Amino acid sequence: MVTEILLPTWSVVFTTALIDSINPCAIGVLVLLVTTLLAMHKNRGKMLMVGTIYITAVFVTYLAAGFGLLFFIQKLNIAQPLSYIVGSIVIVLGLIEIKDFWWYGQGISLQIPAKRAEQIKKWMDHVTIPGAILLGAFVAAVELPCTGGPYLAITTLLAKLGLSWSIFWLLVVYNFIFVLPLIVILVIVYFGLNPEKVKKWKNTQKKWMRLFMGLVMLALGVLLILWANGVVQIGLK
Repeated sequence: MVTEILLPTWSVVFTTALIDSINPCAIGVLVLLVTTLLAMHKNRGKMLMVGTIYITAVFVTYLAAGFGLLFFIQKLNIAQPLSYIVGSIVIVLGLIEIKDFWWYGQGISLQIPAKRAEQIKKWMDHVTIPGAILLGAFVAAVELPCTGGPYLAITTLLAKLGLSWSIFWLLVVYNFIFVLPLIVILVIVYFGLNPEKVKKWKNTQKKWMRLFMGLVMLALGVLLILWANGVVQIGLK
């Protein structure tokens, strides 16, 4: 029996992006950046400028990657067979995130590789306004093991629906929601909040962030496989 569902709709993309946006990796890197900038310059204006450029670079990099992947899948017409692979990968990633709710750091965890994390810290010690563009692009790339699961699933689903303005805006909205918490954190730190308080909040809520992300990835992975098997039909309304 085939059950028709309208997926991904704006609400599904919105919900997935919202969960993906509270990723401890992305939040942790921004907190480190603003803390480093304040320690170096004591200048919240410069922190705001560098932080804004950094977040914009992250947004543009993720958006470009999404369009590139979408175009690649569309042109090769591999959305359906690829869904088996992506669905399986996303399910495994989701299980790892759920595991980290109880046993973080034991076994495999989705995080920025240690070597890349050290590179990020070194770059932050000397970051300039133009350098924030390169830093944002680099961080967006090395964060993918930690943040890319939901985005990969949504992009694979969207690829079946073709290239249109609706798909374009879905990706724009997804990526804007993804960076929205970073914008909020940057603004409230600019207006006086100690970034250490944000760091403390992130550390206390990290396991819940990972649990929610894990559950969303499980759901997306299962839907990808069900769609590839013809159990569900995907539409856009």
